[in-house]
Amino acid sequence: MRGGSCIKGGGEVNLVASSWPSIALPHPHSFSELRCVEMDSAAGGIARTKSDQLEMAPPRPPPLSPTASAESMPVADANGGPSLSRKSSLGKKLVGSSPVTKGGHHLRSTRSGHMKVDCEDGGSGGSLSRASSASLGFSFSFTGFTALPEDIVSDITALTGSDKGIDLEAGRSRKRLMSETTYPIYVKFTEVRYKVILKGITSTSEKEILQGITGSAKPGELLALMGPSGSGKTTLLSLLSGRTADNVVQGTITYNDEPYAKSLKSRIGFVTQDDVLFAHLTVRETLTYAALLRLPRTMTRLQKEERAMNVIYELGLERCQDTIIGGSFVRGVSGGERKRVCIGNEIIMNPSLLFLDEPTSGLDSTTALRTIQVLNDIAESGKTVVTTIHQPSSRLFHRFDKLILLGRGSLLFFGRASKATAYFASIGCVPLIAMNPAEFLLDLANGNISDVTLPSELEEKVRSKNLGGGTRNAKPSPEELHEYLVEAYETRVADKQKKKLLAPLPISEDMKITLSSPKRDWGASWWQQYSILFWRGLKERRHDYLSWMRITQVLAIAVILGLLWWHSNITTETGLEDQAGLLFFISVFWGFFPVFTAIFTFPQERAMLNKERAVDMYRLSAYFIARTTSDLPLDLLLPIIFLLIVYFMAGLRLSIEHFFLSLLVVFLSIVAAQGLGLAIGASLMNIKQATTLASVTVMTFMLAGGFFVKRVPAFISWLRFISFNYHSYRLLLKVQYDHVPPHLNVNHLDNGVKEVAAMIAMVFAYRFLAYVSLRRMKLSS
Repeated sequence: MRGGSCIKGGGEVNLVASSWPSIALPHPHSFSELRCVEMDSAAGGIARTKSDQLEMAPPRPPPLSPTASAESMPVADANGGPSLSRKSSLGKKLVGSSPVTKGGHHLRSTRSGHMKVDCEDGGSGGSLSRASSASLGFSFSFTGFTALPEDIVSDITALTGSDKGIDLEAGRSRKRLMSETTYPIYVKFTEVRYKVILKGITSTSEKEILQGITGSAKPGELLALMGPSGSGKTTLLSLLSGRTADNVVQGTITYNDEPYAKSLKSRIGFVTQDDVLFAHLTVRETLTYAALLRLPRTMTRLQKEERAMNVIYELGLERCQDTIIGGSFVRGVSGGERKRVCIGNEIIMNPSLLFLDEPTSGLDSTTALRTIQVLNDIAESGKTVVTTIHQPSSRLFHRFDKLILLGRGSLLFFGRASKATAYFASIGCVPLIAMNPAEFLLDLANGNISDVTLPSELEEKVRSKNLGGGTRNAKPSPEELHEYLVEAYETRVADKQKKKLLAPLPISEDMKITLSSPKRDWGASWWQQYSILFWRGLKERRHDYLSWMRITQVLAIAVILGLLWWHSNITTETGLEDQAGLLFFISVFWGFFPVFTAIFTFPQERAMLNKERAVDMYRLSAYFIARTTSDLPLDLLLPIIFLLIVYFMAGLRLSIEHFFLSLLVVFLSIVAAQGLGLAIGASLMNIKQATTLASVTVMTFMLAGGFFVKRVPAFISWLRFISFNYHSYRLLLKVQYDHVPPHLNVNHLDNGVKEVAAMIAMVFAYRFLAYVSLRRMKLSS
């Protein structure tokens, strides 16, 4: 609509600025839509569309057609005339409601379409971003129409809520996104090239992933990176977010005209393609722990928890806030809800930049549209949003502000998403049939020329090339089409885009200095991080440690041992050797069991550890100590039950003192064995390799434990001193027998202090090795 007005049934519709609040009209069935179709000024034609009318009991006033706005209501303007006011707000969603009857009037309305105001500058072609247009309001003034009665308007307001969006999926109203000020960050990247070094057995080669990509994104915009699989979308996203620094990178990437700095970590949110979440935590617990760890120390715990609840309502997660996330083997929230939780984990700290890697993968079309609408809302709040997307629907495509189309690592298009098809039409590529614009663009990027008109220049080039070979009606190959598209963009658009990137940014120098500050701020103190991570780990792993399978396993073995060694008799030499065998099995079992539990700890949490360390959520030392100590209460519960059954069924030394001493020896063996498992898992970070190494190590320690082999050769006898089985077996014998019988061949057993000291040394040494391995672990993108 250019003229500023259109005619509808004799009434003039004027587009005027308005600051009136607005509201969405509820509807039961279908609803009217007024479209002012742009006509050529010379023709002076007027286009209309049919629409349902607001139905009222007679006498009927002139019909009202709602505007194409997400939230609209009739209000009186300054001159007394009624108008329809539009408010730009986040979460513009509406669900149907039953008809409203009040004072003899029957009101019908429906969900209106989404109106996007795109102000083009005649000279530069620049457009008004969401961040700058969010504060503008527009209203349509209808001459000759009287406003609805106040009682009806109040009923509409009560049903819909003027300050709340409507959650289409949940069917209820939700709060607006946090309105606090967002630090604006402009991202520019010029001639970005990325190579991967492939190391073979005899030679080394390079593979170019990105070839001179140029583009930008500013606050209030949603930039989509689109292209076929293997085109370099995720690589470019990782480079822009600062998560890829290895291999060969060329070109410049700036944030407010400054290079990447560590201080940006607290201002960047990154949502990975795979949903990395703890399966047994609820939605509220997940977001609350993220808020406690990431939000600044200046906020109190109550304020952080309130922020988490606000995010839950903003993203429409209130229905499932007490539902566990779930995973492969545990039922939890739906795929769309899980994706929104991942987004909530990042926006909870109010980031200036938000990067998302294929947020709609695996979602149905409705849920994908719901997710992209959330990204639109986030962008409207003044944030810069960049996302990769594989093959969006047409509705999703039209919600993007800017688009980068990649093909084989080269840039095929960068600009307004709404102008992409027009650009390709200008170079001779037009779809022959009606199709999704995203599908059309991906066909070009893939070199698929079916249902697409070919540029005359390309046809001439192919014809002249095949003329000598006598080939007729030969179509250009995908490689030839790709070269043509790359050359067309470089000659027609690339230089203009590069000149635009040289323009100065509308930000002060103080903001640039603040952004480039190397200072790193933690959201919580070391002790607070430890406490939060301790309770988070305890809640997450209690389901595994206290599972029925695990409890049944320990109880079954305890009962079998009690039956086999039922009231063992130590008065005879044979009975004494049998009881020594029981003590050795206890030391082996509670050395073997914790090792094969602990080796899975860090490999299974590697993705979560990489994700949280990449944003400086906590110190590694706080995580490591919290992770190891949170396991202890759960690790020490089952041994108590085990020993209560075995100790009295087997008829071991009946004394409270000796029972608790035996329990302490078992505890010490468990903690030492757990340290070995943590060290193996952290050093290899591969479950198969760690399991193999742990099996060999545990078997070696068991054989060197002093029960099977009495006289170990001197050159390998040092193995027993690093075996926790050896030390725990000797301590159990010392507890049960004040003077160990000589025929058991246990030599140099004094008061057990050496054995206890060796076990304590193992507890700390193995854990220190695990910590060093984690510290040296390279963060993967």
